[in-house]
Amino acid sequence: MNIIYFLLRSSWKMVTLAIVTGFLSGASSAGLIALIGNAVSNNGHSSSAVLPWGFVGLVVLVLLTSIFSQVVLIKLALDAVFQMQLQLSRQILASELSQLEKLGTPRLLATLTEDVQAISQAVFSLPLICINLAIVGGCLLYITWLSPQVLLMILVLLAIAISSSNWFFKKGRQILALAREEQDILFNNFRTISEGIKELKLNYQRRQDFIVEDLIATAANFRRYNFRGLSLFAVHASWGKLIFFFAIGAVLFFLPNLITINPKTVTVYVLTFTYLISPMEIIVNRLPLLTKADVALKKIEVLGLALASYAEAEAATPALVNSPNQGLKLDWHSLELQGVTHGYGSDRENLDFTLGPINLKFKPGEVVFLIGGNGSGKSTLAKLITGLYIPESGKICLDNQQINQPNREWYRQHFSVVFSDFYLFDRLLGVAKYNLDSVAQTYLRQLQLDHKVTVENGKLSTTALSQGQRKRLALLTAYLENRPIYLFDEWASDQDPIFKELFYTQFLPKLRDQGKLVLVISHDDQYFEVGDRIIKLDYGKVIYDSAFT
Repeated sequence: MNIIYFLLRSSWKMVTLAIVTGFLSGASSAGLIALIGNAVSNNGHSSSAVLPWGFVGLVVLVLLTSIFSQVVLIKLALDAVFQMQLQLSRQILASELSQLEKLGTPRLLATLTEDVQAISQAVFSLPLICINLAIVGGCLLYITWLSPQVLLMILVLLAIAISSSNWFFKKGRQILALAREEQDILFNNFRTISEGIKELKLNYQRRQDFIVEDLIATAANFRRYNFRGLSLFAVHASWGKLIFFFAIGAVLFFLPNLITINPKTVTVYVLTFTYLISPMEIIVNRLPLLTKADVALKKIEVLGLALASYAEAEAATPALVNSPNQGLKLDWHSLELQGVTHGYGSDRENLDFTLGPINLKFKPGEVVFLIGGNGSGKSTLAKLITGLYIPESGKICLDNQQINQPNREWYRQHFSVVFSDFYLFDRLLGVAKYNLDSVAQTYLRQLQLDHKVTVENGKLSTTALSQGQRKRLALLTAYLENRPIYLFDEWASDQDPIFKELFYTQFLPKLRDQGKLVLVISHDDQYFEVGDRIIKLDYGKVIYDSAFT
């Protein structure tokens, strides 16, 4: 069972101990049934004075072993899920950006939330399953001791029940796997709602088309597959329960006609069978959870393999960990792209796009504008320069040191970037500065945000601002990072005219005067004279690279 293997990877010794203890608890419960059956068959008179104390001892043993088994497995389950969440998060953060973009946010979110949750629910059910399996096994042993013929009859009935209900189980499992596939699509629809709410509100027909053709269709498929799968498991469970009633009926009405059996023994059989219905029902009712967890584990394993195949080496030195700017080339001389290319594949050949080959050289203390139409490759070039994309061919060199897998993490630390689709953290993470709050507040005044935002213990009081103001907060983080190279992707597009002018005529020249290389993706041609160079791209090619005069 994949869930057991999942836990065994966490701590096989503790899992084994918990499962053995669970089986001991179940066996003790079966022992209690045997004692009760024996007392019933003797009209409540014990044949030995030891039996009452044995009954008390078994009750205490059932209690203690049950508690121990469940507590240990619950802790192991929480630890295993915790480690899985961390491992997946680390794998995502360590994977190439281009691969993550191909996988898509909905799939990553569905795996981190729904799949992990499915596994959590399954592992929490394991203690109960182990205990009830032990109860079933113990009761069957007790029946064997009473009469091997009765056990043979039960095994025949169980074989019939399993073979006849196996189709329901397999089919239900297949359908639940289809439901999980629909869930990825449903997550994407939920993302559309959150990110496209304005566009959906402004166009009634678009909203209706989305609701009917996308959201309702996918949600209905998800509901239908879940309903069919869980219904098949319900049939499977009900059919198994019915077999037990057949067993009771056989012992009561048919077995006495075939073999000689003591009526008191029949009473014990019926008592045992009746008791077995509950643990068997518990086991069968949790099969859907185990099936969902099995599907989820396969999803996680597939995602893990996909991420592992595109994993990047983390080569952060202790100096980088302790001080963000320590170990960097603060006094660098050249950044060069030599024959760099990057392609986007497509199912249709005419939609393939390749950036490059790009040959560019940058130096400290210059402002470079990267311009071009939409789809010309500016953002792709920005991701290549910053080390987020890995060149398919060619090389990037910082002071003649080629950037490759071992030093790419180190290389990225030279950049402070505000992308057009930036994410704004509510804390000043990764910034190690003495008196950080005071320094940040000074920058907030320069950014004209001190009347709306304050900083306390590195935490921003709010990020619920306009898009232009949020970009200024992102600029605050870039200032505090104080990296050798800055890149701004359409930063000024959401700013008012006054602050846009301040950005181009004051902030950029200040960074240049500090010896920073400043790369600016922009369409604001009226401010190009601020720059030292203009690089224009068109459909992945550098059309010209010239100094501004």
